[in-house]
Amino acid sequence: MRREGLPKALAAIREFVEYVRANERDGTLRYESWQETDDATKFVHLFTFRDAEAERIHSSSAAVERFTQVLYPLCLEPVTFTDFSIVASTEAKPS
Repeated sequence: MRREGLPKALAAIREFVEYVRANERDGTLRYESWQETDDATKFVHLFTFRDAEAERIHSSSAAVERFTQVLYPLCLEPVTFTDFSIVASTEAKPS
């Protein structure tokens, strides 16, 4: 993330997560954005979907398009996505 773009990125992230909270409650079970403590230009976004259809709805939304149009040009490297499967958690695993 370009340091000079941090204020714009933070505003876009907060706006997007609020959109998800307000509009995707049934399908997006969790969406969190974490900022690295030692390097404020690095972020990780964690999200959990109810199922593949909820992920498709999220990914194809106009809100995602707007979010990526703001965020991606501020990135120094291409955005990467990595899928994980939960092993253990203190929270209930979605069914």
